[in-house]
Amino acid sequence: MPHHYDALETRHPADREAALMARLPAHVARAQAMAPAFAERLRGIDAAAVRSRAALARLPVLRKADLLARQRDEPPFGGYATAAWGPEMARVFVSPGPISEPEAARRDYWRMARALHAAGLRRGMLVHNAFSYHFTPAGSMLESGAHAIGCSVFPAGVGQTEMQVQAIASLRPHAYVGTPSFLRILLEKADEMGLDCGSLRHAVVSGEAFPAATRQALIERGIASHQVYATADIGAIAYETPAHDGLVVEEHAIVEIVEPGGDTLMPEGEVGEVVVTTFNPTYPLIRFGTGDLSRVLPGLSPCGRTNTRLAGWLGRADQTTKVRGMFVHPGQITALARRFPELARVRLVVDNPNGYDHMHLQCEVTQHDAGVAEQLAHALRDLTRLRAEVSMVAPGTLADDGRVIEDRRRYD
Repeated sequence: MPHHYDALETRHPADREAALMARLPAHVARAQAMAPAFAERLRGIDAAAVRSRAALARLPVLRKADLLARQRDEPPFGGYATAAWGPEMARVFVSPGPISEPEAARRDYWRMARALHAAGLRRGMLVHNAFSYHFTPAGSMLESGAHAIGCSVFPAGVGQTEMQVQAIASLRPHAYVGTPSFLRILLEKADEMGLDCGSLRHAVVSGEAFPAATRQALIERGIASHQVYATADIGAIAYETPAHDGLVVEEHAIVEIVEPGGDTLMPEGEVGEVVVTTFNPTYPLIRFGTGDLSRVLPGLSPCGRTNTRLAGWLGRADQTTKVRGMFVHPGQITALARRFPELARVRLVVDNPNGYDHMHLQCEVTQHDAGVAEQLAHALRDLTRLRAEVSMVAPGTLADDGRVIEDRRRYD
């Protein structure tokens, strides 16, 4: 079986750079001509001149907040998509924000096949897909990549733990895709139920941090695990290889590391915000700021792939955090607090006791009301699609530091 997905992964870095830069002018021109928001955003830009990283770096960074604001004024995609409803627009997703993401009817639209191949998935395997299949695109992302390789997919989605364990024991899938924490939950539930999930030999995980302890626990069960770094807007950005030495950038993506919240490129090796340009003709997000922090690793991977490597996820440039595969934004917590005038100050604390993400909403109130706490828990779940513990505390308990989300998770 071939070690690499195709010859693109092992080409000389200079050849890759030349090929990517050569594609930029036509891509920028198409965005200007067919996406009204880019026509406005890149007014006065000569697309033919955007053929180097220096020229690309002179274009403004598009951040999720900008995208969200445009989508609110011009639904569904804020003028950034080049296609309308119909056969070219196969699906549309709505992620927390709310923010909409299109999916065109193209093979491996999210460019996930390369990452799955690096993780050992091959034609003829059955994949247990435990990413969400509704609202958010994660389930479709991984399924389309698996289909491009030639795998069959069981669309498990999230939840229904016991039924998922029974399905694994019955169908005997070769691989799991989903969050690492849910895979641990499934394996522990299988032990509890006395069912055999030993057919799983590969895991492709994403959506949350991947602690070393979780990786080791999977190794002890004979499961080789690999991470893929992706966003709902962009698709695959980088992926882990069997060398386990950082994440190799996807072949059809241009990755820059910029000053968090700004446009200036960071010196190579320093931590900054991950900014991505892909060549998606349907949704040409040029210089999209992910809000994630990372850095470029020196040298090449010993696996033979010659593309740039990232150190992996090193935090967020803002207070936005990801919990069990779902983004939670400060604006969501602020909007929640406005619904309840009896609240003075609120803070969402995210922790991971025993390796599992846990949310705890702390609210300052003058009078404790158990009914309000229950209403808050339901409202927060509606907003974020995640469960949380809610506590009422006395005024002055929470620090007056402007922080709405506090991430206390540890991954060592």
